[in-house]
Amino acid sequence: MQFPHIDPVFFHLGPLAFRWYGLMYIIGFLSAYFIIRAGAKHRGVPLTKDDVSDLVFMVALGIILGGRTGYVLFYNLSDYLAHPLKVFAVWEGGMSFHGGLLGAILGGALFVRKKKLNFLQMLDIGFMTAPIGLGLGRIGNFINGELYGRVTTVPWGIIFPDPRAGGMPRHPSQLYEAFLEGPVMYLCLWGIGRLKPPAGTVFWSFLGLYGLFRFTVEFFREPDYQLGFIVGSLSMGQLLSLPMLLVGGGMVWWTVRRG
Repeated sequence: MQFPHIDPVFFHLGPLAFRWYGLMYIIGFLSAYFIIRAGAKHRGVPLTKDDVSDLVFMVALGIILGGRTGYVLFYNLSDYLAHPLKVFAVWEGGMSFHGGLLGAILGGALFVRKKKLNFLQMLDIGFMTAPIGLGLGRIGNFINGELYGRVTTVPWGIIFPDPRAGGMPRHPSQLYEAFLEGPVMYLCLWGIGRLKPPAGTVFWSFLGLYGLFRFTVEFFREPDYQLGFIVGSLSMGQLLSLPMLLVGGGMVWWTVRRG
């Protein structure tokens, strides 16, 4: 299958170019606003509309700053040390989920501390929104023709336009991740939340599930060209996701047992 020609820019306004990938971020943050409002109301957390807006802003800022910092440190440090000004060239791409995760938690923690709320309870509410942003973000990766998979012979293999793809059919690993990290993840977290588990269970479940899904899909995804495999046949994404799987799964067991 040939890669469907999709212009990464969906709208031009003079010199400004509006990209699908950026639109996915905007939709994700807007969805987060409404989901957090509903979750706070359901759990009796005293948050006004302005409070929710402030929380989403803090988390969004943490995701962007943390995601960029994580990519620089984990995936391409030598290049950025040689060309430090490229750190600010965010239009060239380069965001790390794991760095964005830490940034989101830090941004949320600052807000929770200011409002004197239950941190674990707010993590549960906030991370119910994560699957929407993750799923949309992976669709944005597919539209950009980036982060594609390894060479394959499956009938749905896609020939991506990137010259580095070599004109060979490859797994559409972005869509695998979009499906697992999006609707599958959301249904799992929703089901866990319906059981009314102890505070923190939804968040730890998110960590464990993301670690599992990302670690698995990385076997079908082409490693980053500047890094290749890090340890044996394991990529950087797998090395960063394995602790999430172990810590998340262990904390779910401990939290439920203790609760």
